[in-house]
Amino acid sequence: MSSNNLSPAGCSVGAPCNPSRRSLLIATAGAGGALAVGAAVPFVASLTPSERAKAAGAPVEVDIDKLAPGEMMVVEWRGKPVWILRRTPEMLAALAKAEPNLADPGSKVDAQQPEYARNAHRSLKPELFVAVGICTHLGCSPSSAFQAGNPALGADWPGGFLCPCHGSTFDFAGRVFKSKPAPTNLEVPPHKYLSDARLLIGADDTGAA
Repeated sequence: MSSNNLSPAGCSVGAPCNPSRRSLLIATAGAGGALAVGAAVPFVASLTPSERAKAAGAPVEVDIDKLAPGEMMVVEWRGKPVWILRRTPEMLAALAKAEPNLADPGSKVDAQQPEYARNAHRSLKPELFVAVGICTHLGCSPSSAFQAGNPALGADWPGGFLCPCHGSTFDFAGRVFKSKPAPTNLEVPPHKYLSDARLLIGADDTGAA
C-alpha cells in the first residue's frame, strides 16, 4: 500500500497533478458509491424509520435477509448513514492483508466501537459489517472501493472504502490506513441481531445508545 497522501484533487502531495489520474479517482469513487447505494435502494425504501423515530434517535430495525454477499445497504440512524455490508470470503481475507498498513489495526481507540466489535473484523458476525458511513476527518461520506488493485489506489490496494474529499482510505472493517487525514477508524454503532434476518441498530444488550 502506497503511503502517499492524495490531495483533494486526487493527486499525490508534492508531485505534479496528472489529470487522467484525477479523473479516474473521481470516476471510481462516484461509480462505487452509485453501485453500493443503487443496490440498496429496494431495501432502504421500506426500512426508513418514521420522522418521530428519527427525531428521537430511536433504534432502527433492519431486514437483512435479502442482502447478498458483496452487497451493502445504507439506512439512517440519528440522521447518520449506517452501512451494512455482507462481506465475502475474499473481503474477509483482505482484512489480514491490510493490517500492516493500518493506523489502528487492533481498534484500540475505545470510542470508535463497542467492546464486542474490538476484533479483527470489528463486528458481531464476521460476514456482516455495520458502521457509520462518515469519515472521521471532516465528516464526508466515503464511497465503496471494493475492487482490489484499483488503478486509482495502487496495485497493492486490498479493497475497502475511499473518502474522495481528502483521500482517506479504510479497509473492509472501516480501519483507516496510515498517513491519511482521518485520525481514527470509522465508528461502529451499538447493534445486535434479533434473528438471522433482523438487525437492530442503536441498541445492544447493554441498552439503547
